[in-house]
Amino acid sequence: MMTVDLRTFDVGSDVASPADYADLMISRVVESWDEGADIVLFPEFAWMGLAKFVDQRSCLREVARLFWDTLWPVLTEQLKQKDRMAVLGTVPFLSEDGRIYNRAPIVLGNSWGAQDKLNLTPWESALAAGDVLTIWEFAGLRIAVVICLDIEVPELSVMLRGRGVDLILVPSATETVLGMERVGRCASARSVELGCYVGVAHLVGCGATDLIDENVGRLAWFAPSQSAFSSEGREVCTAVASSGFQMLRASLDVGKLRGCRELISETNPSLLTVSSNGVELRYC
Repeated sequence: MMTVDLRTFDVGSDVASPADYADLMISRVVESWDEGADIVLFPEFAWMGLAKFVDQRSCLREVARLFWDTLWPVLTEQLKQKDRMAVLGTVPFLSEDGRIYNRAPIVLGNSWGAQDKLNLTPWESALAAGDVLTIWEFAGLRIAVVICLDIEVPELSVMLRGRGVDLILVPSATETVLGMERVGRCASARSVELGCYVGVAHLVGCGATDLIDENVGRLAWFAPSQSAFSSEGREVCTAVASSGFQMLRASLDVGKLRGCRELISETNPSLLTVSSNGVELRYC
């Protein structure tokens, strides 16, 4: 069994300095780990609350520099813990060629990694799309971090089919309930299609930039709709929130995942070998 904590993050939190803002994240990661969580997930754009401390005329670049140059070294030092993982939301990342990516910093025990958002919304026109989807190996699990809109893209699900993914973590930020629903309904579909757990964490609160001025969301946990999971809640969602800090604790049962993948006597879309060969598409 693995324990996963999903957490909202209030981007409008009233703090006095960037260091205090980072402490909001650090304290919640450590709290989850100390209380038994193996993995912690925070929302997309969780670090854009730093915008109020930088020049608004070049907000994304300045937030990127503030986070990666000043705060990230502190985070990597304070959040080293063997056999623990945390996806610290997302934050702008400024590349050497001047492009800005929406990047999820990931703590993996005593090492770290990152995942860029691959598909961008119309409001992310100042950002560049990533081109690599990584499957992380952690504590015997295969984990993918799929950021917000990316979970709505079925082509990525096709890429992950047959890769043995156990858990998809979805940091998300949406300004309306409709956006939240799109992410949640597609996350549930990915769980069924790929036979894996999916966890979603949404941003809440009001930010200081047009990119994340208003945010609503909830925490959600999805398990495959297979007989191995019949005794547990396969779709667990918190109430919709517009501010504050919420947490949903979930359990990931590795044995059930393995069991349903070995059970070939029931319909399981994740075990199908899907091909368009021989199927005619007809327009009438």
